[in-house]
Amino acid sequence: MRKSKPKKRIILPDPKFNDQLVTMFVNNLMFSGKKTTAFDIFYDAVEIVSQKTKEDGLEVWKKALANVTPAVEVRSRRIGGATFQIPSEIRPERKMSVGMKNLIKFARKRNDKGMANKLAGEIVAAYKEEGAAYKRKEDTHRMAEANKAFSHFRF
Repeated sequence: MRKSKPKKRIILPDPKFNDQLVTMFVNNLMFSGKKTTAFDIFYDAVEIVSQKTKEDGLEVWKKALANVTPAVEVRSRRIGGATFQIPSEIRPERKMSVGMKNLIKFARKRNDKGMANKLAGEIVAAYKEEGAAYKRKEDTHRMAEANKAFSHFRF
């Protein structure tokens, strides 16, 4: 699109918690347009989390999401034949989507029975600041810190 920016889509809040963030997460979780299935998986996972931690499941999920959300990332930039990894801050919308996608990606890779259990396990691990999604955030931050010397190439 050369001239116009695409307009932002309005995301409606979910039916149970009345939260837009939940709908965004479910949209990322969804496969083949099966939104009701994705909502069922998410609500079951939140229920499992609240049973495991003895706290409000939605609040645990929000804290877990905040724990796996990166603040900086590295971007490749080619300068004079050499490719540099340049650290740059992430804009807020991208931060959230990267955090959600990492949480879902590593939940799918877990060895549990059923997606709700996998997601609940990854949420609890992220809440405790452990697990694969949290490790991915730490690795991203470490890489940005290591390449801080190239930050003057920022574009």
